[in-house]
Amino acid sequence: MGKLGFGLMRLPLLADGSIDIEQVKVMADEFMASGGTYFDTAYPYHGGKSETAFREAVVKRYPRDSFTVTDKLPMFSITEADQMQKIFDEQLERCGVEYFDYYWLHALGLNTYELSQRIKAFEFIAQKKAEGKVRHIGFSFHDSPQVLERILKEHPEVEYVQLQINYLDLYDEGVQAAKCYELAVKYGKPVIVMEPVKGGALAGVPEEAEKLFKQHEPELSVASWAVRYAASYDNVMTVLSGMSNIQQMRDNISYMKDFKPLTEEETAIVMKAADIIRNSISISCTACRYCVDGCPKKIAIPNHFALYNDLKRYGSAKKKETEEKYAQLTSQGGAASDCLKCGKCEEHCPQHLKIRDLLCEVSAVFG
Repeated sequence: MGKLGFGLMRLPLLADGSIDIEQVKVMADEFMASGGTYFDTAYPYHGGKSETAFREAVVKRYPRDSFTVTDKLPMFSITEADQMQKIFDEQLERCGVEYFDYYWLHALGLNTYELSQRIKAFEFIAQKKAEGKVRHIGFSFHDSPQVLERILKEHPEVEYVQLQINYLDLYDEGVQAAKCYELAVKYGKPVIVMEPVKGGALAGVPEEAEKLFKQHEPELSVASWAVRYAASYDNVMTVLSGMSNIQQMRDNISYMKDFKPLTEEETAIVMKAADIIRNSISISCTACRYCVDGCPKKIAIPNHFALYNDLKRYGSAKKKETEEKYAQLTSQGGAASDCLKCGKCEEHCPQHLKIRDLLCEVSAVFG
């Protein structure tokens, strides 16, 4: 279980949209009983409720030395230096802890890195480490290898890098996971992996890809191949799984409690599956939802993209079902055609998707 981290980004929800804290408690109990200790949260997750859910499910119920917690300074929401201390103090209070084991600058890219330089964010987290409020410092990253190398060169004091690594994004032009991983190795920084299942996209794959997996290991879930693939990298310290229910938790534990890296044969199977899946996905969205909060028309962008992908993958077989779901979705929020093209969503998209153009495509299909 040393390589499995409990991501608190996609927690189970009740009918009213609030976090199902009782189910989270059960999940935390099973995770820790199986040897898990690493929890990952962030300031914006679940509209700020992820940190408090962690406090209720873990901090209030377990000794402080029995778990580690990662939190992050939201560089995409900060404009001035004096905001950092306020947010940091709020995070400590929300989580109910006196220190963070790991503390990152969240979702660095070229723009947020330059902001971090201007407001001295790296110096801020280093000072927190010196004060004993943080044990280890690092950053999570969504940009090109060139930007990553610049950060690693200019800030050798960081101890870890959090990267998006999954078998579909290995050579994707927008993510370039392989090159980013190689840079982390070059600069001696252990890697924490986010989005190993690509927001759930690698849990429900085309039938042809699923057949490859099941022929080799009938008992293993499709998602397990994605998590094991990421965990098989030597320089990977932890793979985060954003578990949404007890079943996902138990599945992860079943193959990670006694983790075995992929064999050469299994890696070849994964690469074949990747080719199949790549040809079936129209919009490569991970449903991180960073794009949603700032949308002035309240468009649930990832949900629109998911329905569009389903329609493109299954065609007429799912046409009626996806159209009904789209009607229900737009009755609760903005339609794709409501997009004002303000671009706020694209500023926050870790995948660097051209969201405005893609919403036009969704609108053309669904109306």
